[in-house]
Amino acid sequence: MASLKKKSARDLILAIDQGTTGSKAVLLNGKLKLIAEGYQEFPQIYPKPGWVEHDPSEIWKSVGSAVKKALRKAKIKATQIACIGITNQRETTLLWDRKTSEPIYNAIVWQDRRTADLCRDLKEAGEQRAVKRKTGLLLDPYFSATKIAWMLKKVTGARAKANKGQLCFGTVDSYLLYRLTGGVTHATDISNASRTLLLNLKKGVWDSSLLKLFKVPESLLPEVQPNDGVFGRTQGVGFLPDGIPIAGLIGDQQSALFGQACFKTGSAKCTYGTGSFLLLNTGTQPIFSKSGTLTTAAWQLGKKTHYALEGSAFIAGAIVQWLRDGLGIIKDSSEVEALARSVPDSGEVTLVPALTGLGAPHWKPEARGIITGLTRGSTHAHIARAALEGIAFQNADLLRAMENDLGKKVRVLKVDGGASNNNLLMQFQADLLRSQVVRPQITSTTALGAGLLAGLASKMFSSLKDIEKTWKEEKTFKPEMPLKESKVHLSRWEDAVRKA
Repeated sequence: MASLKKKSARDLILAIDQGTTGSKAVLLNGKLKLIAEGYQEFPQIYPKPGWVEHDPSEIWKSVGSAVKKALRKAKIKATQIACIGITNQRETTLLWDRKTSEPIYNAIVWQDRRTADLCRDLKEAGEQRAVKRKTGLLLDPYFSATKIAWMLKKVTGARAKANKGQLCFGTVDSYLLYRLTGGVTHATDISNASRTLLLNLKKGVWDSSLLKLFKVPESLLPEVQPNDGVFGRTQGVGFLPDGIPIAGLIGDQQSALFGQACFKTGSAKCTYGTGSFLLLNTGTQPIFSKSGTLTTAAWQLGKKTHYALEGSAFIAGAIVQWLRDGLGIIKDSSEVEALARSVPDSGEVTLVPALTGLGAPHWKPEARGIITGLTRGSTHAHIARAALEGIAFQNADLLRAMENDLGKKVRVLKVDGGASNNNLLMQFQADLLRSQVVRPQITSTTALGAGLLAGLASKMFSSLKDIEKTWKEEKTFKPEMPLKESKVHLSRWEDAVRKA
């Protein structure tokens, strides 16, 4: 077990996991034992079809609320916190005033599709190839650069203020860091920076030609720092004392990869959150995908950067929320597994959860969700089962694409996130992948990864090997469905995707 090197008044790690639908605060001790956690949901804003926004003040309040809840549950004082790690929803984009910290517009969420036309225009102008070569990404509304461009163009006075150096850009990690340090530190890490379409992936620096392409002034940008360093210290926060080191910033999916101890080349994890995100560690050399997945920075420890292949399905757990809020066929998300199990299969009902377009490996922002195969005998239970299967089908597409790029089969997929606790979904996932699906004892691996990095930066943990020893398996799902049957399912899915 990794352990604290010495006891002190400050001996706990606070990991802040700022997600798409809420913020979580997790308190861990030096042996990675979960002491307490707090969670606070916040509103989603949908101004127009395909638009998704967050009120930055609600994000900030939710973080404070989550931290206070965790401290109350643990019955401890904030003065016992030795260090803070931050992980975050990634491509979500904010611009704020450098002096007042006040945002100039709502945060534009990673799911938002308002810049689809701009991305199409850039593709038609022949920019896709150069952008992918430099960033490992595709021209898609998913990423931050076109969101920045939209705000600078559409928000009154934004361009003039940006040109004068009066504004800051950041993904949520940068915004929280700025607020937690009282406006002292404007920085980010390489994992978040690599999701903006503005970073030269191999060099690890902001790229001047990309800034010119998207018309983004360099003065807006945060400093890119290694993941395992101290970024700043708390100052004037209110719900935390001054002077706590903030370390271990990392984007949520890379944080889950780290929290799953996927330190070796070829190791992979899938996080089932609002969306579904599959990452495969490719080591210290980036592999540029030819199969529709993305190349991204995993983390930078010291001067050494590790890379990953990534595939994202924009809607995963969110489809269960839609069953609850949109269709009203369940009252609570926890009911979906029992409802799906009440029928032996989906009755050939197929649900493609493309409610905000299709991500990797298809990249069709114009796609929309569909349900096919309905008959007079179809029930709520068949739709619920088809929704869960739709999550697994998307991940099967992602892993097959990554295996094509890697040139070999991935035999083990580690899983985490809320929906990974759904045994029906995990078994179906293993059946489709023809690989083992392994769930850890701690499924909040996103928060865990940030906490581990903060512990490394603060010298609470000595090495990756010590951290690796702390990872523990809870359950392994092995393929049980006959290969022929799984191929029939995949064929049905491919037909439905074509229709979507």
